[in-house]
Amino acid sequence: MAEDASSRPSDAAGIEPVLEAKGLSQGQIVRKRFLGHSGAIAGLVVFAAIFIMAFTSVGYLGIPGWWKYSHTEVSPLVNDGAPTSSLWPLAWGEHPFGQDRIGRDLFAMTMRGAQQSITIMIVIGLIAGLIGVVVGAISGYFRGWAEAVLMRLTDVIIIIPALLLAAVMAQLAGRRDQGSWFASFASTNGVLALGIFLGLISWVALARLMRGEFLSLREREFVDAARISGASNARIIFKHILPNAVGVLIVNVTLTMSAAILTETALSYLGVGVKAPDTSLGLLISQNQQAFATRPWLFWYPGLFIVLICLSINFIGDGLRDAFDPRQKKFNAKKATEQGTTAGQAGAVTALGAPAPEAPHDGPADGTQGK
Repeated sequence: MAEDASSRPSDAAGIEPVLEAKGLSQGQIVRKRFLGHSGAIAGLVVFAAIFIMAFTSVGYLGIPGWWKYSHTEVSPLVNDGAPTSSLWPLAWGEHPFGQDRIGRDLFAMTMRGAQQSITIMIVIGLIAGLIGVVVGAISGYFRGWAEAVLMRLTDVIIIIPALLLAAVMAQLAGRRDQGSWFASFASTNGVLALGIFLGLISWVALARLMRGEFLSLREREFVDAARISGASNARIIFKHILPNAVGVLIVNVTLTMSAAILTETALSYLGVGVKAPDTSLGLLISQNQQAFATRPWLFWYPGLFIVLICLSINFIGDGLRDAFDPRQKKFNAKKATEQGTTAGQAGAVTALGAPAPEAPHDGPADGTQGK
């Protein structure tokens, strides 16, 4: 007899079974789960809009943009520097975000600052993610002397203040008269140098987490089966263990990327990050802190873009974690409530109106013995 639907624990709890994706490839399953995450889709739309607007409006790498002002161009004050945009009536105006005290367009400066923040975020995410995965995988899978050496290196790096190292790097980068390769590279590629530096010291937390995941997963049965079948260590790490740790990896890489924007903002605010004549979102807030009472819009837009970029990256990471991690199951509260109500009604009907079961008997109803 078929099992009643209300008796299955996964359905009764409102958890969608994994078998709903039966017949789909791994890529289709990931895409279906990600597109079903409303927060991730909203974050992706917001981040894509900011990315496109920032890198096309004021140009990038010598390619001109569609906005008529640059972040260094000075023009006469319009509307006393206040924003010319409005919601009703809907208008964009000459300077939609306003102007600073000397007449520079705040929209162009904010877009340039968003470019810098996104560039630093991507560089830090790639470097920290790569180093963290490699260090965590090697130390967690091989154990022994490799784990001891790598974890002691992690302990040394994790206790060094990032702001202090950034200040030293900025001081060395400013000594252009020395003619060193580091000073030359940092002076001509300030944002890239800052991103590389922060990426080289931002991997320690991810390495510790990946080590813990590998320590747990290396003892699982599917790893033993792969090892018995003759798979190499590299294949076991990248084809069997890493896909099961991808949830932890994605979440922490996205958190590192969003924290990188805040770190860059803090460094630029303290004067050891991006420096003039270039600009960043943190530098905009630092340069205009004296005008907070008289020109508050100089803080609104850079701060708004910092918040939007950080939130969108976190939402995207949460959606990717749910899509890639095979251990994630989606809880549907509405489905659980409906199934609980249906099961309760079925139980009540059975208790009130169902006929009593007949007693078992071996012979005919008249009591005679069958032949």
